[in-house]
Amino acid sequence: MVRHVIAPVDELPPGTRKFLDIDGRPIAIFNIKGEFFGLLNRCPHQGAALCEGPLIGLAQSSSPGEIEYTKLGEIIRCPWHGWEFDIRTGQSYCDPKRFRARAYPVNVEPGSAVVKGPYVAETIAVSVESDYVVVDL
Repeated sequence: MVRHVIAPVDELPPGTRKFLDIDGRPIAIFNIKGEFFGLLNRCPHQGAALCEGPLIGLAQSSSPGEIEYTKLGEIIRCPWHGWEFDIRTGQSYCDPKRFRARAYPVNVEPGSAVVKGPYVAETIAVSVESDYVVVDL
């Protein structure tokens, strides 16, 4: 597994999400009440950009006429067909035995640990074909 540094913690306040492309995969990182979670930004139902949907809660009922909302801001609703997934686990609430959104582990690490690396820098060969005139203003 390859680790990717995403952003400083203060750039993702609670209730926000950040969209990324990592190794050709569309990923979204969510901050839910100070905890961070990652999901593939593709609905397993028909491929919509899942993580662009609204964050909602889970409606539960213990008896007819009584509704309790739990997991507020922890459920993502697909913008195409309304399928709902738990951001923490990727669990589907529409067809839990057949569908699950791909979840990725996300950790918060001190800056001193991130600075250590190891890192591999991508390099590009550069050559200068002629001289250039440059002015400093």
